[in-house]
Amino acid sequence: ILLDKDGKRKHTRPTFSGQQIFALEKTFEQTKYLAGPERARLAYSLGMTESQVKVWFQNRRTKWRKKHAAEMATAKKKQDSETERLKGASENEEEDDDYNKPLDPNSDDEKITQLLKKHKPGGGGLLLHPTEGETS
Repeated sequence: ILLDKDGKRKHTRPTFSGQQIFALEKTFEQTKYLAGPERARLAYSLGMTESQVKVWFQNRRTKWRKKHAAEMATAKKKQDSETERLKGASENEEEDDDYNKPLDPNSDDEKITQLLKKHKPGGGGLLLHPTEGETS
């Protein structure tokens, strides 16, 4: 037992063997919480106190929650970016809707020219109305 400078008992951190940690981790995979009798059995079988097992499980749950929260945050970011990507794609599709609609014979040539320029580099090289002197 170690004493601090005031003569009080100083608690040292227990070091667990690889076998003890392995058994604790395996148990934790099966259940995140141990009831009193389960904790007592596990502590006895590993040569640990019930208090040590209890604290180990508390600390392990905290670590598990942090990791789980980080994974959830990463998944949410990935989902949000995918949603944004799909949203951007649908906005582009909405812009293309005008191009894919049948042409209104009463629409002005300027609107048609704009659509062609937007979707075909160089305006597509199409003439809508032949100018004077040109034949179709």
